[in-house]
Amino acid sequence: MQVVRYLEAAGATPRVGVSHDGEILALAQAPSLAALWALGPRDRRELLERAVGDRRAAPPGVTVLAPVDGRTEVWAAGVTYEISRDARVEESEQSADVYERVYLAERPELFFKSVPWKVVGDGGTISVRSDSTLDVPEPELAVVVNASGEVVGYTICDDVSSRSIEGENPLYLPQAKVYLGGCALGPGITPAWEVPDPYSLAIELTIERAGTTAWSGTTSTRLLRRRLDELSAYLGRADVFPDGFVLSTGTCLVPEAPFCLSDGDSVRVTIEGLGTLVTSVVRGLPPYPGVGAPR
Repeated sequence: MQVVRYLEAAGATPRVGVSHDGEILALAQAPSLAALWALGPRDRRELLERAVGDRRAAPPGVTVLAPVDGRTEVWAAGVTYEISRDARVEESEQSADVYERVYLAERPELFFKSVPWKVVGDGGTISVRSDSTLDVPEPELAVVVNASGEVVGYTICDDVSSRSIEGENPLYLPQAKVYLGGCALGPGITPAWEVPDPYSLAIELTIERAGTTAWSGTTSTRLLRRRLDELSAYLGRADVFPDGFVLSTGTCLVPEAPFCLSDGDSVRVTIEGLGTLVTSVVRGLPPYPGVGAPR
């Protein structure tokens, strides 16, 4: 079972549903993901399980959207795996010690990644900046947390990054990480009760180019140095998230330099139990998503 957002027709209001056994089922009682996460744990689970039992299928041909809406913010953690630390040290000529220190520090590196309306969903298009020369996908386990601090589910995040911009100066991190087409989530959100051990999930990344595999790798969340509750607790310090947040927890699959994403590539991220997130790549600005954008 996965919680999804979908669109029945262009210009329609996005809906919330349940993806189960290859079918999308309507969830009329929840007008948004933000409203669903605001329910108590028992009510939320009963609502989702009732939708599976009722099997009220959504119309055929719906478009699945990124599983984030409302005032839910997307954040990310950095240098939470040893290989991520090593990659950052490699790309940073003058500030390598910054990444060494944060890997061992008590306080984790946390940074803002995206507002909901800029997030790309499964089947969408991610982008690499036209002013960057070294760009990679970063496949990550993402935890979904509601306003009360409860972990409600898990999803896949591609934290697309410019290694050349961040490597030039760590203060350029927002430009390396936060831009249109720089974040993908999906395909849906797996409820927390269906993921008994988030610290034992296989992760696979495959990048296809011109019909062949240009890069691939596998890893596991067993290598994650930080605890998920630790990362979430630090993000919640001195801040308020009225519709909760999605926190991507870092990567340890980093294509080695000089590998760089290219226009027309296809990126496939699979996490055990969470499904597969597939996106295409464009250099420069991607198609404007527009769904849920402020007017």
